[in-house]
Formats: sequence, C-alpha cells, structure tokens
Amino acid sequence: MRDAWPLLEKIPFPSLRRGRLDTLQVNVGYRCNQSCVHCHVAAGPNRTEEMAGETVDVVLAFLERQLIGTLDITGGAPELNPHFRRMVTAAREMGVRVMDRCNLTILEQPGQEDLAGFLAGQQVEVFASMPCYLENNVDTQRGKGVYDGSIRGLKRLNALGYGREETGLVLNLVYNPLGPSLPPPQAALEDDYRRVLGERYGVAFNRLFTLANMPIQRFGSMLISKGQFDSYLALLRQSHLDANLAHVMCRNLVSVDWRGFVYDCDFNQMLDLPLAHGAGSRVHLADLVDADLTGNPVKVAGHCFGCTAGQGSSCGGALKEAAE
Repeated sequence: MRDAWPLLEKIPFPSLRRGRLDTLQVNVGYRCNQSCVHCHVAAGPNRTEEMAGETVDVVLAFLERQLIGTLDITGGAPELNPHFRRMVTAAREMGVRVMDRCNLTILEQPGQEDLAGFLAGQQVEVFASMPCYLENNVDTQRGKGVYDGSIRGLKRLNALGYGREETGLVLNLVYNPLGPSLPPPQAALEDDYRRVLGERYGVAFNRLFTLANMPIQRFGSMLISKGQFDSYLALLRQSHLDANLAHVMCRNLVSVDWRGFVYDCDFNQMLDLPLAHGAGSRVHLADLVDADLTGNPVKVAGHCFGCTAGQGSSCGGALKEAAE
C-alpha cells in the first residue's frame, strides 16, 4: 500500500482550534467482516488489533468524569470487539447517547444473531454504511453479496422499530461516493434513497448522511496507483469553503484508537497524527480524564480539505446542511 502522507503533509490548510468537547469517538478495533475499497481504516477480516478491557474501562471513566454527551463507536466492525456490549451497556446506564457505526452485514455473522435485538434494547443509534441504493454500486465497493445482506439487515432493524419516528430507535444511512468525486447534495440524495429503498424493499430510515472519501490509507493508495491523487486533491482544494471551518467535527470530537491513544479525528488516527497536548509525542486517554482541551490546536494537512470541500463532510454528514 503506497502511503499518501508524504504528499498530504506538504499541502497547507487553515489553522483550527478546538471548542468544547462533546463527542468521544472510539475505534475499538480494525477487524471487520468486509474489506471495502474506500475504507480509510484499511479494515478487514485479517486485522487483529482490538481494544482491551482495561482500555474500555478508561473510556468509561473518561465519559463519566468529563460528562461527555455522545459516544461514537466505530471500527472495523465494532461489534466484533468482545467488550463492545459491555461498553454500550455501561455508557447507556450513564445516560450517554451511543452511536454504532454498523456495516449491516455484521448482523448475520455467526455469534451476532441477537445483535439487532441488543442494539434496540439499549436504544443505540445505528449509523449504517450503505454507499448506494443500487446493488451493483454497493457490491463493487464492498464485495459481492453485500447489497443483499445489507437489505436483509435493514429489514431486520425495521422489524424491531428502527427507522420509525414514533419508536425513538434511530437508523441513519451513510453514503460514500464510489470514486474520486464529491458527494451529491445530501437532501436530494436522501429523497432518492427513501424512494428506491421504500418502493423496492419497504425499508424505512431516519436520515441519510453523505461522507467524502478521504485520500488516505486504502483509498489514498488506490488514487496514487491510478494516477488520480493530484486531481482529487485539486478538486477538494478548489471546492473548499471557509464557512465549513466553523463546523468541522474536530472542533468538538476526539478520536481514540484501540490502544487508547487520542487524535483530533479518525482520519488523523489513520495517519498517526496524535493529538497535540503537553510535551509528549502522543497522549493516552487516561492522561486526559481531568484535562480541558478547549482552545487546543488541531493538527491539519491536505486531507482536511475532504471535510471542507463543497457542502462539507463529517461523521455527521454534510456540514452545510447540518449548520442550516
């Protein structure tokens, strides 16, 4: 895999500083039952990194001490971590909003047959990766048969009440472009998803969020190998909007890796750009339990244009629409 960082670090980006921390995003491991071509984590079935129980305890202590409102759990397939359910249950007992970034096909994996019921019982918000409403596009990006498995997963969640306003069980879908292009307008694409998935399969969901593909890890390597890296970065830079800087996720979120080390965002985690704090080269979450990160500088480089281009992009979807 060719590393995109030597190219990205040469590209300047406007300076950023943190606001109040309200979201803790935790990557509990890189093991996944899929190997998607756009995956900025380079997750897959052969990855062995996973968060240990002692680090989960640190996460829970941090949530409680810092009064964090939202726990955003990601991976890999986060549900494959043996401590996933304990983390979810403990966080919900604190009254923390819990988000699970789910690939849908994990619901059919051996040993996960009761996962959907667990998520519903804990009122976990499911953010389900669904890169298109068309079968060929999904299977091209994520692997043959993933589309059908995803539809079955959506129907299983719907049967439990997910995706219906009156139940309070939130099911959001997440879209990524197939190649080196910006996501289309989020609201219009959501209408298309709702129409196609509803008419063909009777599937319901709450919101669709669009995410730009980051030029790092597996996707960045593919861009370099195809000679598309420079043109994609040029597109991102030309489409940059200063207004999006006020709403980027790194202002109010920190990302924690499977070892407990802290980063400004999940993308910086994948580039091994640790949070700037104190004199050390990297900081562990255990050392931040009593820290106030407000005003802390954010580490930025060329990949950050992926969050500020066009309508903007974050783990919560388009920045422009979120601001409005």
